[in-house]
Amino acid sequence: MKTHPLSKPSVDVVSQSALSPEPLASAPALDSESDEALMARLARKQPGALAQLIRRYSRVLHAVIYNVIHNEAETEEVVNDVFLHSWDQAEHYSPKKGKPLGWLITMARRRGIDRLRKRQRYCRATERLEAELKNDPSGQPFCGDASREAEEEDLRQFLRRKVDELPPFQKQAIRFAFYKGMSQREIAAATGIPLGTIKTRIELGVRKLSGSLRGLKRELSWL
Repeated sequence: MKTHPLSKPSVDVVSQSALSPEPLASAPALDSESDEALMARLARKQPGALAQLIRRYSRVLHAVIYNVIHNEAETEEVVNDVFLHSWDQAEHYSPKKGKPLGWLITMARRRGIDRLRKRQRYCRATERLEAELKNDPSGQPFCGDASREAEEEDLRQFLRRKVDELPPFQKQAIRFAFYKGMSQREIAAATGIPLGTIKTRIELGVRKLSGSLRGLKRELSWL
């Protein structure tokens, strides 16, 4: 089983001194090491190489990613992901393709953009799903005060959890319809499932989500 020197995605990469068994007295010599030599050590999976890379460039990558996604917690996760990927893929780095820092920054920017796009897709999908549920004639709108942003965010998180709890086929249909914005005919064509079956799965999924919302409303009414 392949292990990573960074085992927890939420760990603060700036404080990874525990990753390196090398004594502090050797730090000055390592600081004078070229990036190319450091990447060669990283490719050979030498102890302390990743910790040195983190000490050298964590702040730079943090700034690059934060400028893209503007969220501290997500930025730290992406920074960790970049360093983990650099550990896994260091042997594929070639000086002919550019400097190591350029390689890291390019990776950081791409992963930051991917994270931002994923967040935006989820927001748009949740808005579509909310609109569908609020228009469901079997229930009433959950929140009539558009200014209550905190409640709306709680609702989005609630819906995401409830979508994950749907039976697999209904969850697939709901995600295609709302999270990918596909029409029922497009879903049928992409999956090879009859259109009528797709319609039924979406209707059942929406009905269950609407029921969950009504149950939540009843619980909140007692608070």
